[in-house]
Amino acid sequence: PRGVSPAGAPAAAVAPATGLFEQASLPFGLAGVGAAAALIAGRRGTKRAGRSALASAVALRAFENELGVQPPTGFWDPAGFCSDGDAQEFYRRRCVEIKHGRVSMLACLGYIVPEYFKFPGYLSQTSGIKFADVGTGLSALLKVPAVGWIQWVFFCGYMELFACYQDPELIPGKLSSRFVVGLTTIKSNNLSGWVFGPFGVPNAPSIADPELRKKKLNAEIANGRLAMMAI
Repeated sequence: PRGVSPAGAPAAAVAPATGLFEQASLPFGLAGVGAAAALIAGRRGTKRAGRSALASAVALRAFENELGVQPPTGFWDPAGFCSDGDAQEFYRRRCVEIKHGRVSMLACLGYIVPEYFKFPGYLSQTSGIKFADVGTGLSALLKVPAVGWIQWVFFCGYMELFACYQDPELIPGKLSSRFVVGLTTIKSNNLSGWVFGPFGVPNAPSIADPELRKKKLNAEIANGRLAMMAI
């Protein structure tokens, strides 16, 4: 008869059962899609972790024997600056690290020494400022005249570009002098090419013992790092 299913049940009774099956299968379908997405994300995360581990291994093999790799941390690069294994970029960063360490060590001395000793006389006779009037640390910023700070800026620029120049052909921190005319470096034994040795003595011979030299250079890097943290 009309409106009766082949099993003898009314058609109206079959329809709700079909809708219930579709509603029940929907969560299972969503769960399957979620599981697949989680699997893909897990594989991508594993690949990223693998690439990160590979980059760390490359950097470790490339720079683990360089100066500054000291206990207790060994080769420590948490920010991943050396993860690409670029030797030129490592050279540049090492030069910057040594330079900042040396400046920071001088700055620490600038904090400590004036507590016990100050030069006699005037810092600026025109302004009537004596060395004894200048405080230590940041308090000296307001005491030193603007002309004095301008002199310091020019002095630092002169040291950076000419008197204590980092020659790319020398090891990081091995500074030398250069004579420049019209943006051209003039090679001259009298005017340029002086290489600073131990304690900053021009053309002084380097430390002959390689182990002792390595110890001294590592000590300079370690002290510079400590001074950067201190200042």
